[in-house]
Amino acid sequence: MNTSFAALTDPFAMLLKPEQVMRAIEHSDRLARLHGRIHRPLDKPLIPRVGDKVQDFDRLIDEAPEESDAE
Repeated sequence: MNTSFAALTDPFAMLLKPEQVMRAIEHSDRLARLHGRIHRPLDKPLIPRVGDKVQDFDRLIDEAPEESDAE
């Protein structure tokens, strides 16, 4: 078995022999033939702006008189 192929198939090789694994990755014909693409989402995520509203609501709750449970 080729040592570079063994380095890629051994799940613990990256922990034990990281230099050998990186050399095998750099010289891999299969990895060199891969085509990379960058995918970007079409829409921006809708993140609501709640900063002031939440602080105002918290202030109202904190300033409200406490109700007694014993009625």
